[in-house]
Amino acid sequence: MNRITSKIGVVLFMVGVFLTFGFSGCSQSNAGEKSTPAIAVAAAPEKAASPVSVNQADFRTVIAEVAQKNIPALAHIEVTQQQEVNTRFQPFENDPFFHFFFNMPQNMPHKFKRELKGLGSGMIMDAQGYILTNNHVVAGASSIQVLLTDGNEYTAKLVGADPKTDLAVIKINADHPLPHVIFGDSDKLNVGDWVVAIGAPRGLDQTVTQGIISAKHRRGILDPSTYQDYLQTDAAINPGNSGGPLINLNGEVIGVNAAIESESGGFEGIGFAIPSNMAVHIARQLIDHGKVVRGWLGVSIKDMTPVVAKEMKMEVTKGALVAEVIKGSPADEAGLKKDDVITQYQGQAIEDASSLQNAVAQTAIGTKASLTVIREGKTKDLTVRIGDMKDAVKMLAASAEERLGVTVRPVTADEASKYGLQDDSGVAIAALKSGGPMAQAGFEVNDIITAINNIPVNGVQGFADIVKALPAKQNVVLSAVDHRTGQSGYVQLVTR
Repeated sequence: MNRITSKIGVVLFMVGVFLTFGFSGCSQSNAGEKSTPAIAVAAAPEKAASPVSVNQADFRTVIAEVAQKNIPALAHIEVTQQQEVNTRFQPFENDPFFHFFFNMPQNMPHKFKRELKGLGSGMIMDAQGYILTNNHVVAGASSIQVLLTDGNEYTAKLVGADPKTDLAVIKINADHPLPHVIFGDSDKLNVGDWVVAIGAPRGLDQTVTQGIISAKHRRGILDPSTYQDYLQTDAAINPGNSGGPLINLNGEVIGVNAAIESESGGFEGIGFAIPSNMAVHIARQLIDHGKVVRGWLGVSIKDMTPVVAKEMKMEVTKGALVAEVIKGSPADEAGLKKDDVITQYQGQAIEDASSLQNAVAQTAIGTKASLTVIREGKTKDLTVRIGDMKDAVKMLAASAEERLGVTVRPVTADEASKYGLQDDSGVAIAALKSGGPMAQAGFEVNDIITAINNIPVNGVQGFADIVKALPAKQNVVLSAVDHRTGQSGYVQLVTR
């Protein structure tokens, strides 16, 4: 009995030693890779949040130190939206029984204005006052107010926004250099790394939560047609955290908190952040040009999976499978063909279609990019000169005219305000082809198309992408707004 007790005591002692020193060792090695922020946008580094020396810190205090270093660079954002809305009683304005029973005035206004308030977070990027946040935080805002942690409040202006990545940059003017964050390299993150999220969930300023990176490269979470490549985290993120920083234990921003997966509308353990490398690339373009210019290859692609490989009797199980090559596109000129599997781009492995799409989009126009493809079981190297996405829109627009008999244009700011639409939401009809599907369905010039088969239409490119993917001679349901009455509804037609 004494021997058994002695053995149990030894086992418990060893377990205690393992848990104590093993856990401490994990946190030390995880945070000890102190890296220089290679992609920092920051100027005036003396005011930046200094990287935390985690390898010399106790895990119990490092999160507090990370928070203290970055909270001064946090921005609480309040936006106001002015919307003009059609009255719901308009169809009954001439009904005497309606006026009698509901005691409504005889001359009801057809439209009324309403004011919407929204909250979000952001991070100061440099000493000059550029602030990075989400597009959905500031989209459609008539005014933007920024409250900093020092108590000062500023009116901000929109520098630029990119709905495709849900990023935006705003700017405030202060009479002194501002504290700002340092950006880290999100490509160096590993699943299981500890992270800290800071923001204003439900308006509660300077809220700090912690967790780990649960997964990387989460794509197609909200809209498969956008450029998404989310980091997944279990650090608590709630409404109001949007636009706030996700920070590693070196005190570097490695993500922009953007979305949650939730049935309740609150945190349920699954949050998503835009990787810092993508965020900085987009932010630089918005600051320098006010818009994002993307590269274009000119192919329709889909994921190469083991199931697809088996169906096509191919050995390669990863990569981007070319489903179609657009005639006259850079891919066509480079010699890409249908059923090619793109496995490398610029020397980097391509795991799936989204990784290729994001890599091409971030390539400068005119760049000669190298491709490695598998064609009929053999490896082939190609060189393609990356084109401009504007050329793609023109080609895709021609496809929309052929299939639906319509030419579309962006929705103007006045139209967006009039119909209560967000920026870059929907397209307006610029011209209709006589006898085309949309003309026959009763559409008119200046009507607004907001969705196709329940897929939201985001601008001309988004419309063209959706139309191009529609099957031929199939029923399609369009969500639209009548430009005459402002009433919205659904219209069914058959594609060509």
